[in-house]
Amino acid sequence: MASIQLSGLASGFDWQSFVDTIMDLERAPINRLTLEKSDNQLKNNALTTLDTNLKNLRSAVDGLADVTNFATHTATVSGASSSWTASATASSALGAHDFNILARATAARMEGAGDRSAGIASSADVSGVSLASFGTAVNPSAGFFTINGAQVTVDLGESLQDLFDRISTATGGVVTATYNASTDGIELASASPIVLGAANDTSNFLSVARLANNGTGAITSSSGLGTINTTATLANARLGTAITAVDGSGNGSFSINGVAIDYNVNSDSLAAVIKRINQSTAGVTASYDAVNDRMVLSNAKTGDLGINVSEASGGFLDAFGLTNSATLVNGTNARFTVDGGPEIVSTSNTLTESDHGIAGLTLSATTTGAGTVTVANDATGMRSKIDSFISAYNTVQRYIENQSKVSSSNGTVTTSTLSSNREVQSWATAMRRTVFEAVPGLTASMDRLDDLGIDFVSGTNELAVMDSAKLNTALADNADDVVAFFQQTSTGFASRLETMLTGYLGDDYGTTGQLEAQRTLLTNSNTKIDQQIADIERRLVQRRALLESGFIAMETAQSKMNQMQTQLTNAFPTGGSSSS
Repeated sequence: MASIQLSGLASGFDWQSFVDTIMDLERAPINRLTLEKSDNQLKNNALTTLDTNLKNLRSAVDGLADVTNFATHTATVSGASSSWTASATASSALGAHDFNILARATAARMEGAGDRSAGIASSADVSGVSLASFGTAVNPSAGFFTINGAQVTVDLGESLQDLFDRISTATGGVVTATYNASTDGIELASASPIVLGAANDTSNFLSVARLANNGTGAITSSSGLGTINTTATLANARLGTAITAVDGSGNGSFSINGVAIDYNVNSDSLAAVIKRINQSTAGVTASYDAVNDRMVLSNAKTGDLGINVSEASGGFLDAFGLTNSATLVNGTNARFTVDGGPEIVSTSNTLTESDHGIAGLTLSATTTGAGTVTVANDATGMRSKIDSFISAYNTVQRYIENQSKVSSSNGTVTTSTLSSNREVQSWATAMRRTVFEAVPGLTASMDRLDDLGIDFVSGTNELAVMDSAKLNTALADNADDVVAFFQQTSTGFASRLETMLTGYLGDDYGTTGQLEAQRTLLTNSNTKIDQQIADIERRLVQRRALLESGFIAMETAQSKMNQMQTQLTNAFPTGGSSSS
């Protein structure tokens, strides 16, 4: 039976194509609804872009309404002997002030006693001291150096004693080199003046050993050579004085400006303790001076401020010479005058209102000398906010115009996505009217945009700064009037636009704007269209099934008739002869 479902197999009638044609005709409403849905989506997309543009405009309007953007002042420096920097707040009075920096502030520092390491050797025997690393601030490099015109090779695989032997050999025994454990220095001796170095030396040994010409036959290292290993534990850091004021586990503690700094000689390195000091609230910066083999504590703040340290005898501070043997280099205060007045003292080189008494003014003086600090309105910042508003406003006007325009060419009318949306077109008109209107209650010289040199570009709906000099002058000389124009409560330029835009966009308190209401209507319309299309599609499926079943029944009947015809034909053949 399945074979008779083939279209026209029995009847010869292509009923399947006939059904397809009927279905195409009956799908016409779906095609119309699909086009309507597509049109709605285009409108919704256009409104979404408009929503973004309007929100950008509202952000720009908020910039005009923000007091901090317009009631700001700048401070510029002129005539200074260096690159001073200055800043001012809205509370700073407009005008110029003459500063004369007589002295800059410096920070106090505590310099620990030098030569805190144990030295590169404990005796004059340096045969076991490797040249590759024998505890100096800088390791020597391979190459050669010159003594009395003779080149002495530095081989990092050898000992310091091997180098001393090379010196003797190179100079024919004229110059001898020895190590003095008590001074932690190298001593060169000769019966005649020794000449060290040459322009083509390739090793830095002479500088590492701190040996320099003195015109005699006796040259010694200018200071101790050994330095502390800052990454080894304190117990193994080559300290000249051991740290003993610790408990059985090696724990100790000292204080700087009343802040406790804990350490452990068996687990903490000097680098770790320095980091702990610098990260504390002690207000100092600690460092290790490898050249002079000493610790230095520097105040984090400038001015004549002290540094106080405390620890039991035999502790960390004693080992690093930061107690009785330390030297306190006092900090100094800044000294300056303002507008020819009396001398003023400050602990900082950043002079604030609390120092000089000028409201909101801050001056950072990098050097001594005289300069003038001028406080003025921040015309640049205000101009930037106005330019941002003009750009955002023009974007909205241009977009609405492009999306709603109707054009005609050779009798053919072309519409745009929002051509039929009179409400959106009215928004553009309302905004143009609002920005053009005068702000009530202000002086006639500053109550309209054109008083700021801003007007509509001829033949367009867009704004532009038509007179830049006029705008800049208003911002610089009449900032208060400009602020009143934009920020007057309720009736000011920004307030009126904000009220209008809230109507279009809604607010943060749940009020739905007109634009969102339109988008909701379009979305709901498309939802209904989808339902209508689904209903029609369901009916069409039923309609096709009904038609196909009818034609199949027809094919079945026709097939049976064909079979009966064949049987009759076979039973009653026509023509032929008979026998008697």
